This record gives sequence, structure tokens and C-alpha cells, in this order.
Amino acid sequence: MHSTKRYVVHRIPSLLGALVMLAAVVAFVVPQATAQPTSGAHLVRVETVDTRQQILIVHSAAMDREIPVRVILPSDRSRPRPTLYLLNGYTGGEEPGNWHDRTDVVAFFADKNVNVVTPIGGRASYYTDWRSDDPVLGRHKWSTFLTRELPPIVDATLGTSGRNAIAGVSASATSVLNLAVESPGLYRAVGAYSGCPSTSDPVSRRFVEMVVEGRGRGDVTNMWGPVGDPAWAAHDPYLNAERLRGLELYVSSGTGLPGYDDTLDGREVAGNPLVLIRQAGTGGVIEAATGECTRRFVARLDELGIPAHVELRPTGTHSWTYWQDDLHRSWPIFDRALR
Repeated sequence: MHSTKRYVVHRIPSLLGALVMLAAVVAFVVPQATAQPTSGAHLVRVETVDTRQQILIVHSAAMDREIPVRVILPSDRSRPRPTLYLLNGYTGGEEPGNWHDRTDVVAFFADKNVNVVTPIGGRASYYTDWRSDDPVLGRHKWSTFLTRELPPIVDATLGTSGRNAIAGVSASATSVLNLAVESPGLYRAVGAYSGCPSTSDPVSRRFVEMVVEGRGRGDVTNMWGPVGDPAWAAHDPYLNAERLRGLELYVSSGTGLPGYDDTLDGREVAGNPLVLIRQAGTGGVIEAATGECTRRFVARLDELGIPAHVELRPTGTHSWTYWQDDLHRSWPIFDRALR
């Protein structure tokens, strides 16, 4: 049975104010309709990393390119096991800011009976199907790849049970909710860590623009069209929350205020004051924005009577150590759903 859990939160800046500050930070730091089924996607090869890790090289027919997919194998392979799809943030895992480089994901799942599958690629794509190829970012048909092309290949290659969960962080926290909306029955549980689960109102649209255009240098109209296009509402988890009913949901965010890992002896800071300044500054502003988005989304779930496990931390920045903790906390929920 679902449960809803809340934490006392501190007062934080308004979302609009946080996004205004975030726009300045991005300027300083950085100098679709559902596709029809496709054929032709296939496994190119399997690369062995070690006894517990593989990289599947998968050809996506929809994007006409090869996608590396990192896999952590289950501890017990004597019978079919479920799959957790774990998505990276706006970088798509193409930089060191990813689950494998910044968290204990490999060690954590050492004794867990689940396949952990993480595609590499999709920078600033929101893991959605773009309506047009972008001159900078190229062709994005990630919804097709993640929901239609990849799962049959993963199931066949790894001998899975066919039961799936999906989780994402930051920008992909929005994506995983949309993927669940678009593909009913594919996932049993969804985890959204520090995301903005809305896209079509003016403020949250600005957040999307800052990811796609400010960070990725792409053109957001190639994704879901111009302002007012119905595709924006179609990819808004807030507006489509009713379609998440029946799933195990884990939704989390901090407030941007310094938390237990935003100190000189924090796990990522490791005594470096420059890292602390960046984490508390940029990470604080981003988390203030995603925090308010998340609280608004949680209120919508409550209004609809849709249960969820909610972690609303009174502090904490937009940082990997908090997301590692979210993954640990959400695993029992995923595990229950996947059994």
C-alpha cells in the first residue's frame, strides 16, 4: 500500500525569484508527439566491464545511431530478475556528472536482485521525442528508444522478469514521469529526485528553456514547438498526474538551503571551499526552484488522492550526495513494486 510522507520545510524564495537567479547563474557558468513503433533497433554487441557490469551497444533505429547502455547485473542470476532504468540528468551521463561516477550505485546494488540499466546520451534532451532534428543537439527520439526499442532488447539479453521501474534526477526527474504517462503498464514504480514536474506554465517552461537552450545550446521549439503548442501540456506531469495513478511513486526535493552535506566536510566537498561555494550557490538556487515545483506537484497528487512517498527535505542543495541518499531510500519502494 502506498504511503505519503512529508517533512517540515523552511520558507524558501518563490519559484519565479529562484529562476531569475538561476538564469543569471546559467549565463555565468555556461560561456513531441508519441512516435509510432519502429523496427530495426538491435543489439550490436556486449562489452564486459567486470563480473557485475556490462555495456550494451544498442542501435536505435529511431535515432539512427548506436547508444551505449550501462548495466549492473543482479547478484542472483539463477532466475529472471526485474529491471530498474536509471536516467542521468541534463548531461545524459556523457560527463563525469553521472550515477556511476558520482554515487555508490555499483556497490549499493551488489546484493540487490535487479538489473540496473542506464543509457548514455541525450544531453539536454529531456529524454523525449523531439519533433525536429536540432542543429546543435541532433536527433532526439528518446521516448521511442526508452519505451519501445530498448526494453525488448534488455529483456531478451538479460533474461529479465519483464517488471520495470524507472528513476531520474534533476531534468530527467521530469522525464521519468512523462515516460510513465506515455507508456502505461511499462513501469510499476517511478522515482523523481529534485526535478520540476511541470513544463507548460510560464515559470516551469522557463526552467525547461534554461536546460535545453541555456545549458544545451539547443532550440526548445524543435522539442515541443512554440509557446502554446499542445505538446507542452502533453508533456506536463502536473497536468497529466491522473495518469500516474496506480504506480508506486517516490518524489523528493530539498529547499536549496545548506544541508548536512553542504559543509567543508561534506561527502563531495571534501574540504575544497571552491566546491562548497559552487554547491551552495548554483546548487542552492537550482534546488530552490525544483523544490517549489515539487511541492506544487505533491499538492496536485494530494488533490487527486494519488498516494506517493514524498521526501521534502527542509534543507539540501542540487547535489549528487542527496540523490544517492534518495536512491537508497527509494529502493525498498521499488523492490516492493517489482516483486
